[in-house]
Amino acid sequence: MGPNDHLAVEGDRNSFVNALSSSLRSRAPIAEVEEAIARDVADCSSEDERAIDSGSEDSGEVSGPPMYRRPSGVAYGPVRPAFNDSSVDAPVLTRSEREQARNAERALLQDNHLLPSTAGHAKPKSWWRVLAGSPSERKQEGRDGAAHGAQDGHSGPRETSPLLPGSREVLYDDDELEQQWNEAVSAGRIQTTWTREALTLGSYAPPLLVASLFQYSINVVCIFAVGRIGKVELGAVSLASMTSVITGYAPFLGMATSLDTLCAQAYGSGHKHLVGLQFQRMTCLLMLCYIPVAFVWWHGEWLLSKVVPEARSAELAGQYLRVLIIGGPFIGIFEAGKRFVQAQGLFRAVTWVLVIAAPINAFLTWFLVWKMEFGFIGAPMSVVITEILMPLFLFLYRALTNWGPMVRLAIPGMIMIEAEYLAFEILVLASSQFGSSSLAAQSILSTLISISYQLPFSFSIAASTRIANLVGAGLVDAAKVSARVTACIGFILGFFNFVILMAFSGPIVGFFTKDSDVQEIAVATIPIVAVMQICDGVSINAHGILRGIGQQHIGGYANLGGHYLLAMPLSFGTAFGLDWQLKGLWFGILSGILL
Repeated sequence: MGPNDHLAVEGDRNSFVNALSSSLRSRAPIAEVEEAIARDVADCSSEDERAIDSGSEDSGEVSGPPMYRRPSGVAYGPVRPAFNDSSVDAPVLTRSEREQARNAERALLQDNHLLPSTAGHAKPKSWWRVLAGSPSERKQEGRDGAAHGAQDGHSGPRETSPLLPGSREVLYDDDELEQQWNEAVSAGRIQTTWTREALTLGSYAPPLLVASLFQYSINVVCIFAVGRIGKVELGAVSLASMTSVITGYAPFLGMATSLDTLCAQAYGSGHKHLVGLQFQRMTCLLMLCYIPVAFVWWHGEWLLSKVVPEARSAELAGQYLRVLIIGGPFIGIFEAGKRFVQAQGLFRAVTWVLVIAAPINAFLTWFLVWKMEFGFIGAPMSVVITEILMPLFLFLYRALTNWGPMVRLAIPGMIMIEAEYLAFEILVLASSQFGSSSLAAQSILSTLISISYQLPFSFSIAASTRIANLVGAGLVDAAKVSARVTACIGFILGFFNFVILMAFSGPIVGFFTKDSDVQEIAVATIPIVAVMQICDGVSINAHGILRGIGQQHIGGYANLGGHYLLAMPLSFGTAFGLDWQLKGLWFGILSGILL
């Protein structure tokens, strides 16, 4: 890592710390907080520097400032690298997110007059846009309008004027847009407007409102359900709900709001490791603070009896609070998790979680209170179950998001492996038609094949990892070299297995059985199995290469075609038609793998 790169990292670190420090000083002069954040940023930056240094040992150079990130379109969702940075922190955007980010960036560049407006796509001049735009923007629009008028009046073309009559102005492609954006960000020329910020904040608010209403409905449903039991129970559930909010939920909510600052600013500056670290710290802090809360809830009946004259109400409220002790930690995790995902612009995640959890809570309340006839105590039981489900659903939302690329690679990979294993299973079933000796010999041969398979397969996994890493780093030529080495190693390993089986076929079979008929059939078939090892070694490592470049479907098609269009028909034809029996079955499999 060169001195310029260290300066870039140090400048990014200082800018983040200074920005955060100034925001903190505007609230309270807490020097300890500033110093702690500075240490966290320094630790994260040091880790990034080590990662870059280790990468530079392989490549010999480091391309671009390593720490800089930008929000996609200032306010739209995830972030992506501003320069060609291949660090481990680089996010993965879906196609729709990338398109949204590009459109937002293009619009920002056009709003700042750094790109010409696309002909035929001019924005309507609404009253809000006219009122909210800055005076300088309106003046610039006037100058642009004059320039357009001059062009229409044939007084001279502009830089973006179409060269052919009737053609439209050029729409910048991704590479040109990337260059324009990087230059504008480096020069500090990107500014936003009241209109853009109002629209962006307006898009954030509705899902948050829906989430808040659904979360509040959890307690409301309990009140509705218990209120039909009796007035004492209604008063007790209200008393318990109020006590739980004041002593537990409200403090959790207030403490978690610190992540609105810490996680959001860390994410905006590109220190994603620090986002997760702050979430983990907050979770641990909430768990520690929950200990006295649980103590208060456990003794809730005694405490409430000191201030509530109705003994039965205090007793029921105390029972309610004791049941809530089970779900308290989960609501703390959920509150911290909410801030964790919202800091990344994922406002709809919490909404979807509560859209699912709130109806489940309503059903559980009815089921436990009335169907199971648990009565009053069924209400807090339904709340606890819902509180346990909420952080679980939030985790599943993040874990199940953007499965498309994974599924598109997983299914061909599954077909690639399953097609081969299924072919051998059919082989075992077919061998049973020739008697118990052939079936026993087939068992020995299948075991030998499985053992010998592990050697090239291990190198195949190593090759797929290495090639994928090189491709991900943009080192295509190095990936090609690694692929050639992999192919050669596959042949060598297959030939090694061939030699072992041919040289020691008798002793190897003798380890499995002493039956002479089984030994005779197995030894007679081993030459075909041994030759198959050479083809199999090359094939297995070719599959590793395909996995490394994300082309599993090629291996899937090859295995399906080789095994089921050629191997199976040829196996049954030679085994039963030509009466080659077990040798015929394996000859067909050899032909399929060779193909």
